[in-house]
Amino acid sequence: MTFWFWFRKAMHRIWKQIQTDYRQIVLAVLSGLLLTLAFPKIDMGAVAFVALVPLLVAIRQSNWQGGFRLGFACGLVHNLGLIYWTAFTMSTYGHLPMAQAVLVLFLFSIYLTLYPALFGASLAWIRPKPLLLAVQAPLTWIALEMLRTWLFTGFPWELLGYSLYDHLWIIQSADLFGVYGISGLIVLVNGVATLALLNWLKKDWQGYTVSKPLVKLSAAAMGTLLLCAIGYGMIRIRTVDRAAAAAPHKTIGVVQGNIDQARKWDPRFQMLTTVKYRQLSLEAAADQAELIIWPETATPFYFLEDPILTNMVLEGIRATHAYFIIGSPTVASPDDRLIYHNSAFLMSPDGRSLGKYDKVHLVPFGEYVPLKRWLPFIKKMVAQVGDFRPGRKGSTLKWEDRGVGMLICYEIIFPGLSRSMVQNGAELLVNITNDAWFGRTSAAYQHFSMAVLRAVENRRAVARAANTGISGFIDPCGRISQATALYHQATATAPVAMLKFLTRYSCWGDWPLGLATFSFLAALMVRHVIRNRPFR
Repeated sequence: MTFWFWFRKAMHRIWKQIQTDYRQIVLAVLSGLLLTLAFPKIDMGAVAFVALVPLLVAIRQSNWQGGFRLGFACGLVHNLGLIYWTAFTMSTYGHLPMAQAVLVLFLFSIYLTLYPALFGASLAWIRPKPLLLAVQAPLTWIALEMLRTWLFTGFPWELLGYSLYDHLWIIQSADLFGVYGISGLIVLVNGVATLALLNWLKKDWQGYTVSKPLVKLSAAAMGTLLLCAIGYGMIRIRTVDRAAAAAPHKTIGVVQGNIDQARKWDPRFQMLTTVKYRQLSLEAAADQAELIIWPETATPFYFLEDPILTNMVLEGIRATHAYFIIGSPTVASPDDRLIYHNSAFLMSPDGRSLGKYDKVHLVPFGEYVPLKRWLPFIKKMVAQVGDFRPGRKGSTLKWEDRGVGMLICYEIIFPGLSRSMVQNGAELLVNITNDAWFGRTSAAYQHFSMAVLRAVENRRAVARAANTGISGFIDPCGRISQATALYHQATATAPVAMLKFLTRYSCWGDWPLGLATFSFLAALMVRHVIRNRPFR
């Protein structure tokens, strides 16, 4: 009885708070909806420049608890709209009842929602002056995105900067600051737009008057920075295009087998799958492809272990006279222990294995079970037996005298993996994936969009082979030169520039921006604590 008494009392207090703050909550929810509109499939990227304005207006008079609640409301609506597809994946391929899959979706969304909640809480707690808001807001957002990329193995899916993946002039500065710099620029515009709106409505910000001269000053600074970013982008596109035109080119082919995930591992269909990939590879070879790329786990068996199916693949390779990259699960047994890897083989035209890449960043609960000693009841969602082991970060495949950086599945969303491969001599980035898990949801489009930033950050072409799509090519400036349709059997070939130079981001990564961001925020917090410390 005591528990239910306190539970009902807590719910009553929460409901009263919601009734009191309903206008602010409506604004926060509006921000969440606008954020979702900015990403694929809807693809209204320009909306991102004003998506946070309702949230910032909502927290203009809130304390840190109110800021947390409003940021939470915004983030929950956004994340449920963005990653709704996880419920489909867990229900269809993880064989969870839909009710449980939806519950897991809510729990996962709540975790991701903590970041915008902390964003709102930090602004309301430090209570920066209006001009300082335009600086603190983007830096706080950048810091939280970096934390999200690293914490608990990381899940930087569709960070704010990815919403502008098709705005070429703006995203070119990613070769300086990465996707986080693009996110910061977007939040800066939102902050200045908020100040302009508050001035027009004659409202204050955390008790400070938002004057017209202040708005003009912040707008001028923001406009200058935005014009610099666009100008840099225009110049950089011309420079990189000239470098790409002068660089050696290789003709690459990608194969999209469109194999039904439900039948992929059925032994009755293994030979049919192998025959299909052989036929599609011959089509790519007819287009003069020098390197033909198959998707993640394209061979539904252990390649080089199953003699009959492996020989079928090797005969097909020899018939094309091309190099191949083939995705396959692999198994080794040192010390009588079975060790599994999600791998990609580089094969020569005569059928010899020239190297193997083992996936480094594994999918939690998909390719391994974290903390499985304490979570023995959770099973993996993959069809193979055994936990996968990670490979070595930064390793590349050597194709003739060229380095190839392999990124399997969602490794493409982690900037550090691509950067480490480019530092290790990769002249081409290859992403192989099996997005059949996503069905026809927006996830496949979201996954493909994030590959654009890896191309720009490192000035490397990206070739992508996906089982059910989207497969295609992205040039070093981030242009999507080819993209296949979902759930179609297809091949695509393209001449690809092999660039060698390193960008600032490839060399230094996130350290300069991260150090400046966290130092500034630490100084703000220390200043706030000192100013609000009670004195005797």
